[in-house]
Amino acid sequence: MKPLLLIVDDERATRSVLTQALEDDYEVYSAANAKVARDILNSEPVDILLTDLRLGGAENGMDLIDFANKIDPPPTCIMMTAYGSRDTAAEAKKHGAYYFLTKPLNLDEVELLLRQASHTRNLETRNSELTRQLRPTAGLQDMLGKSPAMRTIFERIRQVAPTNATVLIEGETGTGKELVARALHALSPRSNAKFVAVNCAALSPQLMESELFGHEKGSFTGATNRRIGRFEEANGGTLFLDEIGEMDMTTQVKLLRVLAERTIERVGSNEPVFVDVRIVAATNRRLQDMVNIGTFRQDLFQRLNVVDLQLPPLRERAGDVVLMANSFLQHFCQENHKQPMNLSRASLEKLRRFDWPGNVRQLRTAIEHAVVMCESNTITPRDLPDYLNLPSPARTFDAPTSNHTATDFNLAALEKRTILAALRAAKGNRGKASILLGISRRTLQRKISAYPEVTPL
Repeated sequence: MKPLLLIVDDERATRSVLTQALEDDYEVYSAANAKVARDILNSEPVDILLTDLRLGGAENGMDLIDFANKIDPPPTCIMMTAYGSRDTAAEAKKHGAYYFLTKPLNLDEVELLLRQASHTRNLETRNSELTRQLRPTAGLQDMLGKSPAMRTIFERIRQVAPTNATVLIEGETGTGKELVARALHALSPRSNAKFVAVNCAALSPQLMESELFGHEKGSFTGATNRRIGRFEEANGGTLFLDEIGEMDMTTQVKLLRVLAERTIERVGSNEPVFVDVRIVAATNRRLQDMVNIGTFRQDLFQRLNVVDLQLPPLRERAGDVVLMANSFLQHFCQENHKQPMNLSRASLEKLRRFDWPGNVRQLRTAIEHAVVMCESNTITPRDLPDYLNLPSPARTFDAPTSNHTATDFNLAALEKRTILAALRAAKGNRGKASILLGISRRTLQRKISAYPEVTPL
């Protein structure tokens, strides 16, 4: 397959001569100005950019190279000009130019330089691929699990990470959605750029737009300076939109436009800003259900749901509980400057039998609680949080009269009992109870509202 070469020059004769000389060895595209060149760079996998310094418009070749270097992977850039000087050549190198050619061009020199640039690019690509192959578990080291469900998740992460596909991670609170997002970033070609996380549930609709897209000075009361938003901050990297289901409808419309056009507009500005960002979104709610009732846009859901990763709850990963508990135990012993501890057989049995409505986050919090409370080197059931020592709810129910199953009612009953136990242990303090449960205070409040019989103490 021929390397793709983009020639940018406002002189038609130069474009024509270069195209005729190089089209046997390269797939040649040409552009008369920066705007056309940008469109080609955005739509085609350009390997080498050969651009003139002066392009007859507001933008010059330096600006175009800056733009090209934000693409992943960036093309090899070569500058040419009839107004060359050492200072200009040095400036071009600072902007990321591979080489600087002075007009009138020597075609033999151009051909030799392009062969060298193409060879160097091939070597860099092979080296990058080899490096990635040698560290197949990079980014997964913080994710624990040997269950079949988690092995499937790990395999899908490795498969999806090297692409630019938008990913939607769905799973209950505490299942490790942000860890998955970070693994996708770490295993991607964007790993050297920034990973930026935004918790959509923590932002009001009024703040959401400014947080994501930034704002100009004076755009609203209190906007005393220009502010770069999270999209621009993550340019070249990954933007993680956590709790995407909490995003208001107005911001959903604007996010849909960004996904379609890859440009943003800061609040108070009509000037589009190009952003090269991979989107990873997460939610603990079923977005399809929200689409069905009209609280989430169907078109945005389709844009986000290119690849869907469903994280299993901890109750479906019983074989991983002991593995994670021992890992957390070692961590918290070190963090709290305590001697190494172990879990008694009775404690392990408690951990195995519990359904963990707060999932991995709740298990982690429970082990931290036990480490703090334990006065020996063996954790017994009395060192565990109180809710783990409550009797399990009955496992038999009358036949359900709706579409729900007995398991649904069983889990709901267990969740209510667990919330009540956490509230009692925290003496009614919802903030402390949410920490014990391993969920956010907002999630706890929503669950309390869903169960009228669960009243604060």
